Amino acid sequence: MMKFLDALEEWLITFLIGAATVITFLAVVHRYASGFAIPGLQDWLISINMAWAQELTIIMFVWMAKFGAAYGVRTGIHVGVDVLINRLSDKLRFKFIVFGLLAGALFTGIIATVGAQFVWDNGAHYSIFSSLGLDTGDALEGPTTVDLEWPTWIVYSAIPLGSALMCFRFLQVCWSFIRTGELPHHDHGHVDGMDDIDMGVEAPDPSDVYPRDLDHGQHEKNGGSK
Repeated sequence: MMKFLDALEEWLITFLIGAATVITFLAVVHRYASGFAIPGLQDWLISINMAWAQELTIIMFVWMAKFGAAYGVRTGIHVGVDVLINRLSDKLRFKFIVFGLLAGALFTGIIATVGAQFVWDNGAHYSIFSSLGLDTGDALEGPTTVDLEWPTWIVYSAIPLGSALMCFRFLQVCWSFIRTGELPHHDHGHVDGMDDIDMGVEAPDPSDVYPRDLDHGQHEKNGGSK
């Protein structure tokens, strides 16, 4: 199940950023190509309405950013400076890291809850109940987007869905850290293909900049397990 969720998260992010890039490219080509006075071709290009492209790419990038944030928590690619935390004793560092992860889970959980209520009141209630043939009562139909004329509650669903996934990732990383003392790592200075190249300069020690794992022996004393 977790592998499926991880793959779905990665494919969704990849699709959104890839599709948004293609749509932006086509919209720019269409805009400039429409300015060339080529008989037949110019009239055909002008007849194509691509006013929706900008709105759609903005929506796609918003969704990509929300789910990309959750991916960042899972893989440890969020940039952070932990000089002070890494200079603490293992026992204190363990407590601060757990506190930080739980604080992140609490914050994103609140955003997911508030966002879900907003989406529900902004048209989701009306749309779901009406599609099921239920009484909508005083529920609002909700506005639509300007160009695509999509219900805005669908667009805003990125907030509760992405935040809920991010909350889950914080809890997942926290539980893994409590059990093993290890955090997800990503070297922000790493460049693929540069591993075997000797630059003639000794790289600085990043241990005080990026989060580092607890010593397993000390971690066991703190109540964790391998």
